[in-house]
Amino acid sequence: MSPLRASSIETLTHQQRLVITTVVMLATLMQLLDTTIVNVALPHIKGQLSATPEQVSWILTSYVVAASIFMPLTGFFSDRFGIRNFLLISIAGFTFTSLLCGMAATLNQMVLFRILQGVFGAALVPLSQMVLILIYPPQERGKAMGIWGVGIMAGPILGPTLGGWLTEQWSWHWTFFINVPIGILLVILAFMTMPTSPAKPRRMDWTGFALMAIAVASLQLILDLGERQDWFESTLLRLLVVSCLASLVGFIWHSLNRKDDPLFNLSIFKDRNFCAAVLIISTMTLGFYGATLLVPLMMVGSLNFNTLTAGLMMAPRGITTIVSSILAGHLLKRVDGRILVGVGALVITLGSVPLTEFSLATTDLQVMLPGVLQGLGLGFIFVPLSTMAYATMAPHLIGEATGVFSLLRSMGGSIGIAFTAAFNARHAQIAWTQLRGEIQPTSPILRQWLDSSGLDSSSPQTWQILALELERQSHMVAYVDAFQYIVWVFLAMLPLLLIFKLKANPAQAAVSGTTT
Repeated sequence: MSPLRASSIETLTHQQRLVITTVVMLATLMQLLDTTIVNVALPHIKGQLSATPEQVSWILTSYVVAASIFMPLTGFFSDRFGIRNFLLISIAGFTFTSLLCGMAATLNQMVLFRILQGVFGAALVPLSQMVLILIYPPQERGKAMGIWGVGIMAGPILGPTLGGWLTEQWSWHWTFFINVPIGILLVILAFMTMPTSPAKPRRMDWTGFALMAIAVASLQLILDLGERQDWFESTLLRLLVVSCLASLVGFIWHSLNRKDDPLFNLSIFKDRNFCAAVLIISTMTLGFYGATLLVPLMMVGSLNFNTLTAGLMMAPRGITTIVSSILAGHLLKRVDGRILVGVGALVITLGSVPLTEFSLATTDLQVMLPGVLQGLGLGFIFVPLSTMAYATMAPHLIGEATGVFSLLRSMGGSIGIAFTAAFNARHAQIAWTQLRGEIQPTSPILRQWLDSSGLDSSSPQTWQILALELERQSHMVAYVDAFQYIVWVFLAMLPLLLIFKLKANPAQAAVSGTTT
């Protein structure tokens, strides 16, 4: 056995825990980077692989669907192969499939390799969280979750910036190749440091897996295709809704009636604290990912910022998220986690209120400051929730619970993006119709605008300029409407805190295994 690897979790030294923490945090960061790093490279991939815009979108969709299907299986495979072996398989598989993605020569190859990448990468986030929960004593888990939260929060934020730089400086292939050296290093470090964990005999519940896969895939396809297919006006979307609901009901019924080895144990939802954490984290990601979608679109499309400036304006939010994640991890030893989440919810809400006052005259500094507050609140929400979710969970259920927690967190983000995009598109149409109704040849407002702009109403070019201005104005109205809805979403987290049933210190509750 390697001298760096302990024989069991109980014999791990502080240095070994630190190395393992670094490994799982980087594995988390690597996987989450791939959810957004490819986005900015899609135009280049589309051209080189001769794909249409709809076809190239499957490069993103295939990865998300595959990862979502296999994410809840983290507990099963951790038992079946052992935690250490499953971590090594996941990192090695993700690294190899990243190499294949970078080498893809056709769209079909790319989609296939992205599916495989999603399969191997699905467990990296929940598995990393499970490893930290197991290797740290309860009183140290808050600090560990703070460090791990840096990877969770930084990945989606850094992805577009890093992807743009790699694509411009090298090529789109490097958005995948970047994972290869990092993955090889992580495999070596995990092999040298992770203690051996025993495997447990478990049989695959193929019926449960099929039902869950259909439900998750149908929901992801609904969210991905909804706006393009005009939502429920589409026969395909209606069929997908029926498929999702029927398979979900079938999965629940099957799991409740299966006596041996269900796909995952539904008793995790009997844990009140786990349910509260799932509800809050899903609500938070619904609003946060919605804002993450709209703010860059607003900066580039309505405020005429260039792409580089837009990226730089988003960067401070990532920095404050990292700082607050680490700080929250340290504070959890002394402060009730519910208080930290409540403070975070208030801060992220206050940071979103200025967004509702934006106009076409908004400056870059006015855009950046709300993001700083949002990032600050984000860390105070995510880290305590990641600890409190398992504070009263039975140890043998933690593996399955981390997979389900990650899936529902991811689903919240997907729903947030889809709903916000649809909301924004509808309100832009409504605003355009209302503004267009105000424009009449005799309108004093129109005459004032023409005079101030020095334009001649008889010139065809004037009306082209006016049409573009109407589009900018209507989109800005829609952005402000969407930001108002996001503020209410963030506020909805506060009453959900009442569901928690914990002692003042969540670490103490985990030690005693009791609740108040």
